[in-house]
Amino acid sequence: MSTQRGMAPTDIFDVAIIGAGVVGCAAARRFALAGAKVIVLEKGADILSGASKANSAILHTGFDAPSGSLELELVKAGREEYLQIHEGLNLPLVKTGALVCAWSKAETENLEAIARQARNNGILNVRLVSAREALALEPGLSNSVTAALHVPDEHIIDPWSAPLGYVSQAIALGATVLRSCEVKSGQFDGTWKLESSRGAVRTKWVVNAAGLFGDQVDAILGLAPEFQIKPRKGQFVVLDKAAARELKTIILPVPNEVTKGIVICPTAFGNILIGPTAEEQNDRLRATVEHQTLQTLVAHGTKIVPGLAHLPVTAVYAGLRPASDKKEYRVINRAASNVITLGGIRSTGLSSALGLAQYALELHGGMDRDEFRQNEIPNVYMPNLAETRPRDWQADGHGEIICHCEMVTRREIEAALSSPLPPGDFGGLRRRTRAGIGRCQGFYCNAKLAEITRGSLDIPLAIEREYHK
Repeated sequence: MSTQRGMAPTDIFDVAIIGAGVVGCAAARRFALAGAKVIVLEKGADILSGASKANSAILHTGFDAPSGSLELELVKAGREEYLQIHEGLNLPLVKTGALVCAWSKAETENLEAIARQARNNGILNVRLVSAREALALEPGLSNSVTAALHVPDEHIIDPWSAPLGYVSQAIALGATVLRSCEVKSGQFDGTWKLESSRGAVRTKWVVNAAGLFGDQVDAILGLAPEFQIKPRKGQFVVLDKAAARELKTIILPVPNEVTKGIVICPTAFGNILIGPTAEEQNDRLRATVEHQTLQTLVAHGTKIVPGLAHLPVTAVYAGLRPASDKKEYRVINRAASNVITLGGIRSTGLSSALGLAQYALELHGGMDRDEFRQNEIPNVYMPNLAETRPRDWQADGHGEIICHCEMVTRREIEAALSSPLPPGDFGGLRRRTRAGIGRCQGFYCNAKLAEITRGSLDIPLAIEREYHK
């Protein structure tokens, strides 16, 4: 239950951000850079404890976003800012490109419409390619491919280090982050008094970035309901690192009205990912995995990329996307009550987060009113987790390798535990270091990790393991 600065009972913040997923972390950074006094309230034990922890890690161009939509505008803005800042933060960019593959005459005919939409969206370097050209670009594809749309600027990033980097910059500028802090109610009398599980917080403005609970947080604040979250579960399969030799490109299906479909793509960590499914459910907390569905995903991946056949599965997981009752972002500015809701941010949230943060600051209007004094960007340098750059185990003095599946060193674990925002639970440690996410899923390293982290995690590893049995 950490805080990064002292908080006096009389403190009044400029902005309280509810939710520390990727959107909340990006918003914290943007408002802190603008000079605002920021507090982030997260009910989970760590950041990224909700929808943001499970995604396909694609940095989208917006080529297939609805033309003229807010989503398209913010995906493009978010991508542009990521490209500007990722090197300074030491965040990876794995330049894979993507192929939208057709497998029938009907799908081939649909590719032209997708290409036309991409160009309308300002993504001009897409091109239709024949089956032969698609196989030349990605030899691992099945010979059954009939045609494809090549989107060269769709890329892969590290989905966990990016938001951690955003919020770390906010912390460097004085932002406060409270975890295990659930907002229970709110009253507005010119400023907001938020009652939380960790006490009262006073703030001038609220940014609701609560993801799967965005509509419920609006209700808690006494705001009129304007949308309803309808959780959509996505199950994923992660194949062993040996699969990486079979595929270097993101393989996308021709989408339908309900979903963008199942993706097969490399990861920044050297694996191949297959997923997600798109399954409606009511439960906002638990996303279960089903053996039959996972078998179907593996079979689908093998059909598209035959070389994946018989390669071992490293991990399976499921995540929930905060879809809403409409297929669009639900961004609401209630200027009369000083609340901005960033709701219904579905599968493109990782790409649009920085754009959403820019837009939230614009809606707030504090810069225009000269309320803030803009800060310089602090020097924050994230540890590298990607296989495309040198890892810590390759450098001298790392202490020892604790997780041999993912080659995670003692130095990396100790650095995470002593960082300005240390992990609050084992999931947070995994996302900061890759420890325990590999082939054995922590079977060999968990005892050592429990020893190293004893007294450091708000939820000790031994308790968390017992809880998840």
